[in-house]
Amino acid sequence: MKKLFFLLSMLITFMGAQASGKQNIRISTNDIDLILQVAENNRLYQVYFGDKLNSTADFDRFDWKIKPGSDGSYGIRGREAYPGSGGEDSFEPALAITHADGNLTTYLYYQGFEQKAVDGGTETVIRLADDQYADNVTLHYVAYQKENVIKVWSEIKHNEKKPVTLWRYASGMFYFNEGRYFLTNYHSDWAREGQPATQELQFGKKIIDTKLGTRGAEQCEPFFELGIDEPAKENEGKVMLGTIGWTGNFRCTFEVDNVGALRIIPGINPYASDYVLKAGEVFKTPEFIFTLSDKGTSQASRNIHDWARRYQLWNGGGTRMTLLNNWENTGFDFNQESLAQLMKDAKDLGVEMFLLDDGWFGNKYPRKDDHAGLGDWEATKTKLPGGVPALVKSAQDAGVKFGIWIEPEMVNPKSELYEKHKNWVIEQPNRKTYYYRNQLVLDLANPEVQNYVFGVVDRLMTENPNIAYFKWDCNSPITNIYSPYEKAQQGNMYIDYVRGLYKVLDRIHAKYPKLEMMLCSGGGARCDYQALKYFGELWASDDTDPFERLYIQWSLSKFFPVKAIAAHVTNWNKKTSVKFRTDVASMCKLGFDIDLKTMSPDDYKYTQGAVANWRRLEGVILDGEQYRLVSPYESNHAAVDYVSQDKQKAVVFAYDLHPRYEEPLRNVRLQGLDANKTYTVKEINLMPNTESKLAFNGQRFTGDYLMKVGLGILTFTEGTSHVLELTAE
Repeated sequence: MKKLFFLLSMLITFMGAQASGKQNIRISTNDIDLILQVAENNRLYQVYFGDKLNSTADFDRFDWKIKPGSDGSYGIRGREAYPGSGGEDSFEPALAITHADGNLTTYLYYQGFEQKAVDGGTETVIRLADDQYADNVTLHYVAYQKENVIKVWSEIKHNEKKPVTLWRYASGMFYFNEGRYFLTNYHSDWAREGQPATQELQFGKKIIDTKLGTRGAEQCEPFFELGIDEPAKENEGKVMLGTIGWTGNFRCTFEVDNVGALRIIPGINPYASDYVLKAGEVFKTPEFIFTLSDKGTSQASRNIHDWARRYQLWNGGGTRMTLLNNWENTGFDFNQESLAQLMKDAKDLGVEMFLLDDGWFGNKYPRKDDHAGLGDWEATKTKLPGGVPALVKSAQDAGVKFGIWIEPEMVNPKSELYEKHKNWVIEQPNRKTYYYRNQLVLDLANPEVQNYVFGVVDRLMTENPNIAYFKWDCNSPITNIYSPYEKAQQGNMYIDYVRGLYKVLDRIHAKYPKLEMMLCSGGGARCDYQALKYFGELWASDDTDPFERLYIQWSLSKFFPVKAIAAHVTNWNKKTSVKFRTDVASMCKLGFDIDLKTMSPDDYKYTQGAVANWRRLEGVILDGEQYRLVSPYESNHAAVDYVSQDKQKAVVFAYDLHPRYEEPLRNVRLQGLDANKTYTVKEINLMPNTESKLAFNGQRFTGDYLMKVGLGILTFTEGTSHVLELTAE
């Protein structure tokens, strides 16, 4: 009966499509068209992906005919919107299922679609189903018109009599048929995040992926640039930026087939993750987020920045707090009195918050180093006799807000938690345990562990409702891979771990919607847009050497607005000036992690002024449009500017890294200004008792001149920086 109903519905759909011409489904923004078409075999294909077409009348011109095979059956190879395994397409599938009877093939037929308005755009929902098995897939595409961003995900469900096993589950699939393709992906390591690697894609597969479980981006980051016909350029050429929202193992496959067409397949990494899906359950894949631009990476970045601030980033339209962290100053060596003094220092510096880092917890096993205490989230009585409440009060007395570091997904073997709940830990029962950074990972697939992790935050907030900020760290990948909770279904572990984390974060967000949190993972090993629904910012790297940080911030700014990138002034590379270090951090979300008392009086006065300037110009820097002007990868200098949405204000940051002797110095041409406005240019962030040496300081220029001729900001002096404030008349 089910099969008869399916065939009847398929016939009705097919007849309807024939009666009105071809069945086209248009997913579009102001500048992009993705057009899908139901073919004669009632399967769904991509027929166009590129610049927006002017007329829908042209849609029926796509020559997408399907010829019957020798046995009379219809078939086609290539460009299926969501191909299943075992069919006539011999390339990588989007979906692969081992059915309850052991069959490995899946054919998905079109059932219908609907479109509905959502905040900022239009959601297209397309229903597909197998004609022989009770399996169906729902494709979701959300197109944000103004921002020219599209995100896509799939939902897989079945009603077979027994569980099925999923071994491929892409978020979507996209095709290009161009002359050449150039991929830039970003590899990473601790303190070496955001390293670009560019190559031409030719026949076969290029896969970027991670298998680390928690610290997903430690070695490979979940975003890419794709240049069409040439490597991606900053201000010209056709480029695609793509990123996946998944705080765990991801994989993006780029496959060039035998006729030179490219297919892009983003999703969860199926490594060690054959997922057993019960009847009636829904397997939801992560969101894949992308934009296209024919004006280079710069415009594509601004598309994603605008979209993220409006629709994805936690409190994307709100402000961010400047802060003073104690870690680089004290490490584990502090007490209640020394922290109270640092809070007063934070107030005097002019920042809004004091952040207490690692080392405040554990009593049976006090946290004196990274060998003990994780899991025991009680303040160490010998170090902090008044506990967290006394610290919150000290912050209030000092006139700053209070934030605190936690790492609730982890446990040290030397902890009371490990002694009491060893069955909560991901650890193989029959092998010698391998410790990464002297710790293990809690099994967040287990609902009891989820309750515990939520309880870490909930208890701290219940006892101390004035905590304003959490730095949520994650310093270990998943090792000793075995889930006591999953038992016979170990293939579910990696995926259920991440889903368990999201369940915890959903609960925290629901109960404490105004609680600001930083996403940290031993540096930048977590940097994805699903996590950023809960976290206001990410920690890009533990490497705060200002020279290195310029490269890291340059790379990450392609995919994330600087509002989401925390940057701190520290003592890394003391050979550089405090001004240079502060100016580098000021181009993102500013913070300090430094012993203020080691500064000279002039340096300290400078930082106070720089904080005041940053807070005054926060709206321009964090919410303005960013233009990357001079790349550190292509020169011995770097420069960016930020322009307010009304183009009345702009801020320029320019840096001299390691100039060569008497090298040619070019003017820096600004971007994003109003050509018809006149701007007064003023250098700010100057050292005390000094005046600007820039000849143009205080002068007035048209936006047209500043963008076409530019300013001579760069110098021959290593480690020099300039910050300019532009104000339109």
